Amino acid sequence: MTVVIVDYGRAGNLRSVASLFERAAATGGSGARIVVSGEAEAVRAADRIVLPGQGAFGDCKSGLAARPGLIEALFEAVIDRGRPFLGICVGMQLTATRGLEHGEHEGFGWIPGEVVRLAPAGDGLGGRPYKVPHMGWNELDLCAPDHALLAGIASGAHMYFVHSYHLRCEDDADVLATTDYGGPVTAMVARGNVAGVEFHPEKSQAVIDDDAGLRLIANFFAWKP
Repeated sequence: MTVVIVDYGRAGNLRSVASLFERAAATGGSGARIVVSGEAEAVRAADRIVLPGQGAFGDCKSGLAARPGLIEALFEAVIDRGRPFLGICVGMQLTATRGLEHGEHEGFGWIPGEVVRLAPAGDGLGGRPYKVPHMGWNELDLCAPDHALLAGIASGAHMYFVHSYHLRCEDDADVLATTDYGGPVTAMVARGNVAGVEFHPEKSQAVIDDDAGLRLIANFFAWKP
């Protein structure tokens, strides 16, 4: 099994992401081969595809568009061939219909919805107003605990978040998990063979929970949508 982590110059944490996937492959017995590439042909040939992202929605979309044939290869592999896909942070947001960060930008349209700015209500810890971006550890509230990607992960598991926007899905059935930050915030989505997480699994390891981020990636390797 070849897992391609897409490199399009908009994921500053790419080495950390690749290290997590390599660790999951080594410890989980999946035999997965992890490849980091921005080449369209590598994406077309992949058995599973991971799209990280960091920064603004529009910048990430432009970064993908600047790589010859890369967006077309993603659609061919994920939509036409049904390859399992995992988007991380802005990589997840790009699966939406559109993003509203610094203007309106067209997304892939794989998971109907729009990416909107966080608008936390009330006060947080110590009576202080919530800050945007939402940054740090927060708990998951599972909406679909029986989904294969959540095997061995329970409500209350901690994941690490760094974001100012989140995906507001049109269909609640596409939301696998939320977190609370002055109201519910989409933390994890899936529709068919397309999934995404707003948190950073590569930063969600062996700090508060027992490698919840690593468990998620092992589940992605085994996932058969």
